[in-house]
Order: sequence, then structure tokens, then C-alpha cells
Amino acid sequence: MMNKNTLCLWYDDGAEEAAHFYAQTFPDSAVGAVHRAPSDFPGGKAGTVLTVEFTVCGVPCMGLNGGTAFKHSEAFSFQIATDDQAETDRYWNAIVSNGGVESECGWCKDKWGLSWQITPRVLTTAMAQGGDVAQRAFKAMMQMQKIDVAKIEAAVRG
Repeated sequence: MMNKNTLCLWYDDGAEEAAHFYAQTFPDSAVGAVHRAPSDFPGGKAGTVLTVEFTVCGVPCMGLNGGTAFKHSEAFSFQIATDDQAETDRYWNAIVSNGGVESECGWCKDKWGLSWQITPRVLTTAMAQGGDVAQRAFKAMMQMQKIDVAKIEAAVRG
């Protein structure tokens, strides 16, 4: 049965490869059904993969191989909460070393152009505290690409 709400992510033609990468990289992630196009369509030919059902950290998604008409942007991203530096490094490095690109403030893009925020919980906790703690954590984060947990912890302590 289809979920009531499923994220539909547009890919040029890499939805199945992306789904397998996400399933291998993130916990509570899996690849489900792969559907092939019954006839030619603007982004492909009959028999090619049209859609892929998958989950990323429990979030239901559908990858659509729609061709080159639309691109991902930073206006949409997955935010992955991490518990420590090792987990932060593992996800960040998996994305970047698989053809992705580093960005700023904990953001990176995978090789399909989808944006990811790899965000240690210590940062979100500090931001939720508000006041001076949030200001110091935010200032430290603004100097980073991949989030450095030790530097955020130091900023929280003042």
C-alpha cells in the first residue's frame, strides 16, 4: 500500500543507483519496488527504470527518472542528525567520496545534486537553547564546511 505522503525526487536517470547508495549509507533505509516505463516518455525509453520506491532513515521516497528538465536545489534537503563526530564523518565522507560536493555549514550535495545537511545533535541542541550559547554555536558553525563537533562543544562552553 502506498504511503499517504511520499517525497518524489526527480533524477535525470540515476534514481535506482541513488536509492541503492542511500540504502547502503543510512540506517533504516531500503530500496523497494523498481518500476519500468511501459512506453517511451520524454526522459527515456520503454523498459527503462521510471520510478524507484525507497526509504531514507525511515522517510518514504520515490525516485523518478524524468530526464534533464528539472534539477535539485538547496531549497530541498535531507537533514541527517548525528550523535558524534564519527557518525558525522561517516555520512559526510560517504556522500562526498561518491562524487558529491562539500558546501558550507554542514551542507553537501550528492552526485545526483541532492542536498544533505549532516547535522550533529550538539549543534541543534545549542541552537535550541537560544541566547549566548546559540550565538556562539552559530558563529562557530558559520566557519565550517563539515561540522566539527569538538569546535561546537567548545563554543557551547564559551
